[in-house]
Amino acid sequence: QDDHLLVVNKPAGLAVHGGSGLEFGLVEALRQLRPELGYVELAHRLDRETSGCLMLALDRPTLVGLQSQLVAREGVRKHYLALVSGLLTEPSVVVEAPLLTTRGEDAKRRVMVAPDGQSARTGFAVRRSWQDEALLEIELFTGRTHQARVHAAHIGHPIAGDRMYGDSAFNRKLRRLGLGRLFLHAERLRIIHPVTRVRHDFHAPLPETLMSVLDRL
Repeated sequence: QDDHLLVVNKPAGLAVHGGSGLEFGLVEALRQLRPELGYVELAHRLDRETSGCLMLALDRPTLVGLQSQLVAREGVRKHYLALVSGLLTEPSVVVEAPLLTTRGEDAKRRVMVAPDGQSARTGFAVRRSWQDEALLEIELFTGRTHQARVHAAHIGHPIAGDRMYGDSAFNRKLRRLGLGRLFLHAERLRIIHPVTRVRHDFHAPLPETLMSVLDRL
């Protein structure tokens, strides 16, 4: 934290803001726990079940600066770790597939690859592999809803613990190894500070609950 920016390691299961039946999220909690901060706004988002690096702006110019970097895809790089089903045939692959967001009868958002969707680009690289599972480093070049999860499923390597886009048999297998959440973690966040113009490289280690699953593999 400095006078302009706050970066937290968000735990899985905590929404970034209230809504959709939730009374509060991370932003509301911070405003109550740290009233001296005054202005606190999300610079970007993480899914509720995703853990890791999350940026919050402490003043309006910082918020605008960070969001401008994200839109322009300049200065900000976001890296995730995910455990997926199956083994990639290449050490790395870049997926470019447009994503369309819809809402079902339950009002929940669902995302699919569709020609009339928004452009989306994701990089996948193998960090470690087992007999039929791989730990991938994922870089998001765009910031679409559920992008990493949908693109991983699209190439036939769904993320472990993903109840919406994943593989039920694979999820059952990982539950037996102790996985009780989505195996997606925002491990690294690199930015150019919008006020000081200093480059920062933030790192959130993989949570113990996820490390223990890898140890069992």
